[in-house]
Amino acid sequence: MGRILMEYYNKTVVTEFILLGISNYPSAQIVMCVVIFVFYLIILLGNGLMIVLITLSPPLHTPMYFFLSNLSILDVFYTSCTLPQMLLNCFSHRPTISYIRCAIQMYVGLFLGITECFLLAVMAYDRFAAVCRPLHYTLIMSKKLCIQMVTTCWAAALVITLMPLLMQPTQFCGHNTINHFLCELQAFLKLACSDTYLNEIVIMVNSFLVLIVPFFFILLTYGRISLAVLHLRSVKGLSKAFSTCGSHLIVVSIFYGSAISMYLRPQGKSFSDYDKIVTLFYAAVTPMLNPLIYSLRNKDVKGAFWRLIGKKVPE
Repeated sequence: MGRILMEYYNKTVVTEFILLGISNYPSAQIVMCVVIFVFYLIILLGNGLMIVLITLSPPLHTPMYFFLSNLSILDVFYTSCTLPQMLLNCFSHRPTISYIRCAIQMYVGLFLGITECFLLAVMAYDRFAAVCRPLHYTLIMSKKLCIQMVTTCWAAALVITLMPLLMQPTQFCGHNTINHFLCELQAFLKLACSDTYLNEIVIMVNSFLVLIVPFFFILLTYGRISLAVLHLRSVKGLSKAFSTCGSHLIVVSIFYGSAISMYLRPQGKSFSDYDKIVTLFYAAVTPMLNPLIYSLRNKDVKGAFWRLIGKKVPE
């Protein structure tokens, strides 16, 4: 391993980080590598197929599938930012990552994760309009509004990401071992020797804005949807409403549940194995489940797939 530390103006500057991951569990390293590889392969194939189907199939050119295509793009970029590094670490007894690559991975991943939080809330509003305002749905969810909502999600995520980036600590007092699979903001801050109290306050406020506010908005939205569904007298209408919203609610539960348990609870002095497992849920499990849930539970997507390969849609 090359030089990790260098002296610059009498200050110790870290140029590389050591990512422990599960390197302290050699027997589990190969198993973890296989699991991550399978997850990543399913994520690329599943989300890639969703993007192709939505792009090439005119019946899927609706607001719901426009948001789904954005979700799939987010998942592909987010996992491509983190999982390849985790795979490389599986083959190293002392995995390292440069300071610059670590910072890029950390803040790009944070930006994409925040964007997904907002996008899931937008998708909940879309489902509310579809179930509670079916006659006015096309007027409410116009193409212009959909583009504006998605653009706002990306822009707001960028602004929120810049706040911890501008306050990033630069002095680590020689500490360069991150007890994690990847460069994660909270694990990164634990290595700083400077005061990170203000950073932690900013992270807590941002976490509230990014996780709690959208999550409660989604809960209120589904509360309104539930009341509307209860007034439906036809079994077919009930079935369609639950089918429309059920898949999105499953994704929301997994994604927000794991993220909230990570960022909105008291933090220890170092990352535990529990923290690493929770990270895997929102970093790998949710992006893998997204295309499976939306495709297996959706007749429109399955129909588009059969038409794409030139076969008759099964009855």
